[in-house]
Amino acid sequence: MAKKIFLLLVAIALFLPVASFAAEEPALKGAFTRVHGKAFKFDGKTVEVMEFMSFFCGGCYKFESSVPVIKGNFPKKIKWKIVPVNWGDSSPKPAEAFFLAEEAGKGEEMKKALFNAYFVQRRDIGSFEVLESLAAELGLGFDFSRKLRGGEKSAEARKALEMAREYRVEGTPTIVIAGNLMTNPHETGDNLDAFRKNAITIIKSILEK
Repeated sequence: MAKKIFLLLVAIALFLPVASFAAEEPALKGAFTRVHGKAFKFDGKTVEVMEFMSFFCGGCYKFESSVPVIKGNFPKKIKWKIVPVNWGDSSPKPAEAFFLAEEAGKGEEMKKALFNAYFVQRRDIGSFEVLESLAAELGLGFDFSRKLRGGEKSAEARKALEMAREYRVEGTPTIVIAGNLMTNPHETGDNLDAFRKNAITIIKSILEK
């Protein structure tokens, strides 16, 4: 009898963590994959979204117009983090410039300026002169130039690339929602409109918990 009670208690103990996890995580909708080794995170109020992107990526440039739409569907309920990745031989300097601008409160402005310079104006955004010109237009002065040329954000740019590898990001744009829900345009047939709608569906299903 004592043995049966012991086994019953063990079974209950093993079941409780699973039940607790299921109670904390909402029924999710949308197309995504789980990031192995990363936990689902949601504090009941704000959903964190990490955008892995590259300033040399055409899909990222096109997706840029979708970001305000996604945010606009959930006012004050999304914390959006940019993770700029320099794939292959691409220069890390645009990412470093972004981090410097973000530190000065002008990250979004620099993101748009970099995309415009590369895809519209066809400028070399790996050039110090071009990056300093963009910074000057945003009101970032000599201090920006000194830090950029001194490589002050080089470690942060390397960390962004390491994070992409850690999350097993295979291409950009890729977003990771609530800690471990990863999705990219491939999930929706490489259709960026469908990708935007899919992101909204996932986030909405979390917030409806």
